Amino acid sequence: MDHFLYRDGELHAEDVSLRDIAQAVGTPFYCYSTATLTRHYQLFAEALAPLPHLVCFAVKANSNVAVLKHLGDLGAGMDVVSLGEYLRARAAGVPGERIVFSGVGKTRAEMRAALEGGIRQFNVESEPELEALSEVADSLGATAPITLRVNPDVDARTHEKIATGRKEDKFGVPLARAREIYARAARLPGLRVVGIDMHIGSQLTDLAPFEAAYTRMADLTRLLRADGHEIERLDLGGGLGIPYTRSNEAPPLPTDYGAMVRRVLGDLDCEIEIEPGRLIAGNAGVLVAQVIYRKEGEGRDFLILDAAMNDLIRPAMYGAHHDIVPLTEPEPGVALAPVDIVGPVCETGDTFARQRPMPPLAAGDLVAFRSAGAYGAVMASEYNTRPLIPEVLVKGDHFAVIRARPTFDEILARDTLPPWM
Repeated sequence: MDHFLYRDGELHAEDVSLRDIAQAVGTPFYCYSTATLTRHYQLFAEALAPLPHLVCFAVKANSNVAVLKHLGDLGAGMDVVSLGEYLRARAAGVPGERIVFSGVGKTRAEMRAALEGGIRQFNVESEPELEALSEVADSLGATAPITLRVNPDVDARTHEKIATGRKEDKFGVPLARAREIYARAARLPGLRVVGIDMHIGSQLTDLAPFEAAYTRMADLTRLLRADGHEIERLDLGGGLGIPYTRSNEAPPLPTDYGAMVRRVLGDLDCEIEIEPGRLIAGNAGVLVAQVIYRKEGEGRDFLILDAAMNDLIRPAMYGAHHDIVPLTEPEPGVALAPVDIVGPVCETGDTFARQRPMPPLAAGDLVAFRSAGAYGAVMASEYNTRPLIPEVLVKGDHFAVIRARPTFDEILARDTLPPWM
C-alpha cells in the first residue's frame, strides 16, 4: 500500500497535489510520503514484535537526512555501508548504539570514526578486515562489537547484479570456514563477537531462499555456541521485494516473513536484526517529470521527458520496470498506444520503457514514476552536467523541500583551475 492516489482526477501524495509541488519546485523531482514510510516501518516492527528485535533501515536505499530522521524517530536503527552514510545517520539524530556498519571495504579511517562516534556492531566481511578492525580498536583502547557476515551459498533467484549470497559473490566469509574464522576473531584483541550476519540479495519475491539461509544460520549458531562463542544477535540482512507493477505480482508480506523468522530462529533466544530498505522506502516515493516533446519516429513514437538516466538509473542499469502514470487521471476506457519513454541524455540507454502502452500525452504533460523511493535519488549523478533534482517530503497536507536543486553556479564553483591556467 502507498499514499499516492488520484483525487478529483489529479494524482496526490497524501493530501497534496503533485501538480502543486511541480509548480512550486519545478520538474523533475522526487516526492516521498511520510505516511507510507511510517506504515512500512511499522509492518516490519509488528511482524517481529514477539521477538527482541531492531529494524535497521538500509541507508543505501534512501539517505536523505529528513527520511532517516523520521524513521529514527519511529525507533528504527540504521544499516550503513560508508562513513558518509554513518554521518548522515548521526546527523539525523540516530544514536550510535542503533547503527550497524556493513560493507566489504571498510577503511581504517571509517572504523576509527565509528568507534569514536559510537556503533552497535561491525558486520565484518573478511579476514583482512577482521585484522584491521582489531588493530584500530586496540590502538584506541576500545572494543569493537562484531558479527561475521557468513555467505550461506544460497541463490536468492533475483537479478544477477543484486544477488549477494552465492559462493561466487564478493560478500562474506565462506560458511565452511566460519567456525575457524570465529575462533580467530575470539583470539584477536579489541574485538567482541556478538552474533552472526547474513544477507543474500535484494528484491526477493519468495521466502524459500530466506528460509534456506536462515536454517543454515540456526545450525551455525548452535555450532558456535558449542565452541564457546556468545551469539546474542542474528543479523538477517534485508532484501524483501516490492511490487513494481500494478499487476498480480505479490511479494511476501512482512507478516509472512516475520512468521518464517519466528519459526526458523525463534527458539535460539537471540535478538533479531533486519535491514530492510527497498520495502520501507520503495513505494513511499515517486519521481515526477514533464514531457518535453512527443516525437514521431519510424515505426514508433517517443515521449521525451525532462527526467533522465542520471536521475533514475535503475531502468538503464538493471532493466528495471517502473509504472509510469500521468498526473491527470485518464478517462475510463481511454485508448492506450505504445510509446518509448526516454530522457534527454545522449545515451541510447537513457530509456525508461520501450513500447509501453500509455494514454495520449503531449508536451507539457506531467507523469509520475511509481515505486521510486528506493535506489532513485541515492544513485543519481550530474552526468551531462544535469543538476541533482529536488527531494520533497509530504506529511498530510504539507510538503517541504528536503534537498534543493543546486544552481549551475554552485555546480561550476566546485571546479577549480590549476595555478598555471
